[in-house]
Amino acid sequence: MSRDNRVLLLIGSPKKAGSTSESLGDYLLGSLGNKGFETEKIQVVQALRTPEGISELLWATDTADILLLVFPLYVDSLHSGVIRALELIACHRAELKQRRRQKLVAISNSGFPEAHHSEVALAICRRFAGQAGFDWAGGLALGGGEAIAGIPLDKAGGRARFARQALDMVADALEKGMPVPQEAVELMGRPFIPKWMYIWFGSMGWKRLAKKNGVLHDLQCRPFE
Repeated sequence: MSRDNRVLLLIGSPKKAGSTSESLGDYLLGSLGNKGFETEKIQVVQALRTPEGISELLWATDTADILLLVFPLYVDSLHSGVIRALELIACHRAELKQRRRQKLVAISNSGFPEAHHSEVALAICRRFAGQAGFDWAGGLALGGGEAIAGIPLDKAGGRARFARQALDMVADALEKGMPVPQEAVELMGRPFIPKWMYIWFGSMGWKRLAKKNGVLHDLQCRPFE
């Protein structure tokens, strides 16, 4: 296997397993694996907990040709653990005497119905790529990620149809050495259900959770007023 075909998936969710970020990343990684790429996956937040994990993260980054950074949106940015990992990678690469051409693709997913809330986070990733010496190959944003809820994309039915189609396009583009197509960006950001319906389902889920924890009648409380 040529070194040109090494792909590293960095999962930015603090969950150990079963996150929407992992679902998105696994689907794309699987598609690339089927095309003959050599693949590897690292849970970023877990890797940061030990010196050995950090060393493995840096080594895997050095030896990959394509980095796929997939993460959940925190307000309008990345999880603090992901930011810490990017800082470590940037500092490490600044000390390297030689850096070969490597690509970075970023995918953000959020619970907001609209995908545009990830614009700042993806801009941060693009800035990181420039400062750390990666070729920016593009970013995608998924809104309404809570609907996937960590289910593997190939088992998520219609709710993940646009995400699957977009990631298939990305895999085809990377195979050809091309950046993320604009069509894939637009497809990933397309809502799979109307906004009002997503909000309604989210509200119902919130109320069920509140009832389960005995605070259903406290949802409108304002204790600090």
